[in-house]
Amino acid sequence: MVLSMTGYGEAQHQDESLEIAVEVRTINSRYFKLAMRAPEGYNSLESQVEAEIRKHIKRGTVQVGIRVQRQSASDGYRVNEAVLRGYYDQLVKFQGQLNDAGPVRLESLLLLPGVVEEDSAGSGSAAADWPLICDTLQSAMQRLAAMRAEEGRAMGTDLRSNCTTIAEQLAHVEKRAPRVVDNYRQRITDRLQKLLSEYEVTVEASDIVREVGMFAERTDISEEIVRLKSHLDQFDTIMGEEDVSGRKLEFLTQEMFREANTIGSKANDAEIALHVIEIKASIERMREMIQNIE
Repeated sequence: MVLSMTGYGEAQHQDESLEIAVEVRTINSRYFKLAMRAPEGYNSLESQVEAEIRKHIKRGTVQVGIRVQRQSASDGYRVNEAVLRGYYDQLVKFQGQLNDAGPVRLESLLLLPGVVEEDSAGSGSAAADWPLICDTLQSAMQRLAAMRAEEGRAMGTDLRSNCTTIAEQLAHVEKRAPRVVDNYRQRITDRLQKLLSEYEVTVEASDIVREVGMFAERTDISEEIVRLKSHLDQFDTIMGEEDVSGRKLEFLTQEMFREANTIGSKANDAEIALHVIEIKASIERMREMIQNIE
């Protein structure tokens, strides 16, 4: 199955004490790379997050965003009486210096730093929250996998279509190749006959045969055609595997392009050159697409 390296997945978890949200984005890259954003204190989970993601993703840049918000309960806070008394005494003393007899409002004092404290026993920790974060991450990864698989199916269809185009163009090249030598033989024979009639010079038939043979050897593209067909067969085999390797496909397209280039340079024929252009255009489309296959 073809898997795209580009995708997005998100998931949320919420209960009476904790709210978790995880987003996972992937983009194409030659190697695996993880970039994680998490609240303070939760970056310590990066190695565990990476281990979980590597179960599903072999290469590509993975961007993970984790948000954790604890639901505060009424008994999760306490008033620091010592700090509150200190603020109160200072304000009363300062009022006396200013001859201000106004009351000191308690609700104003509660807003001052250190007066109201969160109960550390209820604040939790990254390690304690990891099981829920891991479950949420797995849900996000499932949605990511579905998106990557859907895009991969479309890419696989397009890749096979391009392979079909290459095979069709190659069949035309193979059919045309023998006629290239025949046409050259006819052209050189016609030229020699014209020259011989003008200058009354004789040429041995063996000379013509030798010249045509040398041309045939220089323009022989049978090996390149066989190799290109073999690459197409290998490409089809890899596309049928359960885990399609983008790196293998990338290597094959490089080899296919090399064979197409050699055919174009050796054939010495305008019609074959047109077919080679179509072959190379299809290979280029495949190469660009394969850059996004895992």
